[in-house]
Amino acid sequence: MTRLQLLGVAVAAACLASVSAQAAGNKAAGEKLVYTCSGCHGVPGYTNAYPQYPVPKIAGQNEQYIISALQGYRSGDRKHPTMDAQAGSLSDTDIQDIAAYLSSLAK
Repeated sequence: MTRLQLLGVAVAAACLASVSAQAAGNKAAGEKLVYTCSGCHGVPGYTNAYPQYPVPKIAGQNEQYIISALQGYRSGDRKHPTMDAQAGSLSDTDIQDIAAYLSSLAK
């Protein structure tokens, strides 16, 4: 192998190692944290009172999407009074745990 090929293999291996080194969320911990979520997101046909819109179902949603959404509400990049308050108290670990649990559920 040439040096360039070896460098490419080394970079690829480092990238794979960093991805696998990221801690996955704890589903059991996430299950305990979502009790307030189900009050809105777990009710079939539930709509927000004002402004009126259907509340999205989050069970089975993509894990990274849930993480991004909760981080957005926590930082203020996404706006919704209830979600801002809910996400504001969550740690990064809480968010990963919630996302791991919700993404594991059937849609």
